[in-house]
Amino acid sequence: MEEPETEIRTGAAGNSEDEGDDDCSSSESALVDDDEKGSASAEQEKPVSSKAAPRNAESRRRSDDVDWKKVEDVCEKLKSNHFKSVVVVTGAGISTAAGVPDFRSDDGIYKRLEKLNLPEPESVFDISYFRNDPVPFYSLAQELSAFNYKPTFAHRLIKLLDDKGLLRRLYTQNIDGLDAATGLSSDRIIEAHGSFSTASCIDCGGSATEQAKEAIRQASVPYCTECKGLVKPDIVFFGEALPAKFYRNLERDMESADLCLVIGTSLKVMPVASLPDTMAHSKHRVLINREVIGSMQAVH
Repeated sequence: MEEPETEIRTGAAGNSEDEGDDDCSSSESALVDDDEKGSASAEQEKPVSSKAAPRNAESRRRSDDVDWKKVEDVCEKLKSNHFKSVVVVTGAGISTAAGVPDFRSDDGIYKRLEKLNLPEPESVFDISYFRNDPVPFYSLAQELSAFNYKPTFAHRLIKLLDDKGLLRRLYTQNIDGLDAATGLSSDRIIEAHGSFSTASCIDCGGSATEQAKEAIRQASVPYCTECKGLVKPDIVFFGEALPAKFYRNLERDMESADLCLVIGTSLKVMPVASLPDTMAHSKHRVLINREVIGSMQAVH
């Protein structure tokens, strides 16, 4: 009999690179159980919901539900090879412990941009606005790149899954490049919104990675040495298409995976927000987050 999907709803996915052992069971030091009303304190050990999440209001809990009460239970399943193929979906929450600011919190990037009097905070990532005024973007680019940060425990956990032969693919919304900094192969990473690791001229398309890196360090605006056009890191702005790699692998990855780990994301930006819902009902989804999100709220 097939097992239904399972939601393990937990807390922060941070902790610095130096904390924890390279063992899934050590995630207790990084993942704090939450109740349905918010985050629990580090001293508490509350059980987490492990019921099958229905895809619609008519769905009901099935008799073959898996009784998982803590993060350690998930780890034991991973260590015992219960799962063979894991897809991980991550957001800014896995990088905040490294010092990388998120976007939507009270002290996030969008809040900090209010002083620049932009039409709206998101304008800083709008390709049309960037063409007219690249200064706001480059004024904060250093805060968003991996130059000054180290991977967190959560990043290293994903690398560990790959080392153990369990990782099918990582779909990250982050542009900081910290996943690659762990040594995770580019074949395993799909940076849905691009990253700062490479840069190109927005006019001629020529590579300009080193120029962009130097400009980011100096908080200046780089221009193409060939055509004098604006240079932009290869991150996906509003108005630009997601990488072809995203669409090329998505359906096959979600069909092949038997577990989807969703870590540190509000799942507010499409199409990444829809990824967990593409998992078949007979498979499992695990949410490691400060709050319950999206369809994962429908847990009885």
